[in-house]
Amino acid sequence: MMSTALFRTIASVALFIGISSAAQAQQSKLFFEGDIVRGDQEGAPGPGCVLNNQFKRLEKVVWRLRILDASGKALDDKALKSLVVELPDGQKMAARFSVHPPPRIGPAVDHFWTARWIIPTEYPSGSFYYKVVATNLDGTSQTWEPFKSLTSRLAILDGAIEIKK
Repeated sequence: MMSTALFRTIASVALFIGISSAAQAQQSKLFFEGDIVRGDQEGAPGPGCVLNNQFKRLEKVVWRLRILDASGKALDDKALKSLVVELPDGQKMAARFSVHPPPRIGPAVDHFWTARWIIPTEYPSGSFYYKVVATNLDGTSQTWEPFKSLTSRLAILDGAIEIKK
């Protein structure tokens, strides 16, 4: 029969291993913040950097993203291997970490990730799911998807914008 002291030691080690595993799992968890805006685009109608989920062809869609670790620290391009927005047709837009707004627009007020996409003229209209995949430096990845509601999806409307020269 096992002694009480030995049982307590084994139980303590098992508890420590369980807590360590849970702590490691929590540390590797990423949290996503973000939105979609109409991109600043020369010659395009409408103001840029405005929250939106409905776009016409030839418009620039910009995903603005912040990725946080378990402690709430924002992760930059030195802390993540990559951040990619994926469309349902397989297209992938690599995000980049930079200052915002861009220097040509105004003074810097923030730093975050952005992925940009100009909707091709032949892209179908409709409402589309997308996902964001963050890959850690060790190669592990985590995926985020928006709410399933229609208003949270990327919507491509019929028609195209006119780009003025």
